[in-house]
Formats: sequence, structure tokens, C-alpha cells
Amino acid sequence: MCIVVFIWEADSRYSLVLLLNRDEYHNRPTKEVHWWEDGEIVGGKDEVGGGTWLASSTNGKLAFLTNVLELHTLPHAKTRGDLPVRFLQSNKSPMEFAKELVNEGNEYNGFNLILADIKTKKMVYVTNRPKGEPTTIQEVQPGIHVLSNAKLDSPWPKAQRLKLNFKKMLDVYEVNDEKICVKEMIEKLMRDTTKADKSKLPCICSTDWELELSSIFVEVDTPLGCYGTRSTTALTIEVGGKVSFYELYLENNMWKEQIVNYRIEKLQMQ
Repeated sequence: MCIVVFIWEADSRYSLVLLLNRDEYHNRPTKEVHWWEDGEIVGGKDEVGGGTWLASSTNGKLAFLTNVLELHTLPHAKTRGDLPVRFLQSNKSPMEFAKELVNEGNEYNGFNLILADIKTKKMVYVTNRPKGEPTTIQEVQPGIHVLSNAKLDSPWPKAQRLKLNFKKMLDVYEVNDEKICVKEMIEKLMRDTTKADKSKLPCICSTDWELELSSIFVEVDTPLGCYGTRSTTALTIEVGGKVSFYELYLENNMWKEQIVNYRIEKLQMQ
């Protein structure tokens, strides 16, 4: 499971400020944020499925993904991590690509997908859940949003707490006219191990499992190995087109950091 908080087109200095915790088994082969072989995509890579949970491109496109919490999954479903990659490699707008997925939704386990184009200031949310219903597409409006393992801005306790505290920190930076410090935001927001009250769990899977997943930062021992937050990524895109990836990630049970900066090609100032 993962959780993402972001502010989109609602800050005078930034087109986007995003924080993402990726939750996965610690022993699953993963590559940290890096430039991919084609030299146009930057992001982490799942070395099992070959896809990504968050990546962007030099031409101003961005995509990120979370799974939907559900009790039963498809054993032979397509890899959800391919969806962000396909979008970044296409020439389609966020809405065009989202509409392309309408007839493919039942081929994947539950997903929440965000597609954005910084140049055109368009962001679209796509989900193939609930099961049996048509794929949902909606344009994401400017403002602060949280995406966890239900629909965009679902009022899960950890999502509500993260959104509130994210806004408080942004307000402090703005009032003090300070540049956003993503390391501070990660430390104060994304390492939060507070669990939800049992009465507020979504009651989709077992209570014990949902309780373990109810914190922003997750760490739980399972029969398959340690599962939980194995990387935290901060992505900032300034209005002028400067992009910065900062990532904390686990490697051999040690936390390491990685930074990748670049500028969006031919971004027109407006």
C-alpha cells in the first residue's frame, strides 16, 4: 500500500509539491530514483514487474500510482506499474490516455492512477474500482489532495491527518517566505507511525492487517518477510520548470538518499 499527498497548481512558486510513501515487501527487487535507459524518464523502478509507482519525463509529464485495498485480487492480472510508463512514453494528453484505459480496467487489479502534464496544467485521476463499475475518470482540481488505497481524497484517518499537517507546514513556509524543505516535510509528515482507531478502519480485510496499514509510515513482519514503507519520495516542480526528486530508500536494511534534478524542456512561462 502507498500514500501520496500533493498540492497542485495552488502555490505561487510551485506547480506541484508531492510526498509519496511506497509500501512494499522489503525483499522485492527495486531500483531507486534514476534516469531510465531512454534518458527521458526519471523515477524508481520495480525490478520484478518492470514498471513504476512514480515517474516523470523531460517533456513535462508525470504519473503516479497506488493500489486499491481489496480482499480478492486477480491472479493473472496485468502489471499496474506499466500504466505510468505507458503514459510517459506516449504522445497522449492525460485525458486522452485515461479514456484509452476505459476498456482495459478489468484486466488489472484495483488501481488509482494520476496523470499530469505540467505544460498544459492538466491533471487527471483514473480508477478501475469499485469492481463491476465503469472506469472512473475525473479532472483533478487545483488544491491539496491525498491518495491512499481508496478513491482520491477518501476520508481515511491517515489521509485526513496527512492532508491537515501538510497544509499546516505549507502555510508556515509561505508566512515565513521560506523555501519548502522537503527533508523536513518527510521527517515530520511521512515517518508518522500513528495507527487509526479500530472503529474507523474500512473493514475490507482483516482488522489486524488493516490496523497495521493504517499508519502513514508502515512496518510489519509477515510470513513473507517485512512489509512496509521502503521509500519516501519528495517531488517538487517549480513554476519555472525546475524539477527535483529527493528520495529516501532502503537498501540492505540501511536508509540511503538520492537526488535527481532537471528542467522541463520548452516550458512556456505564463
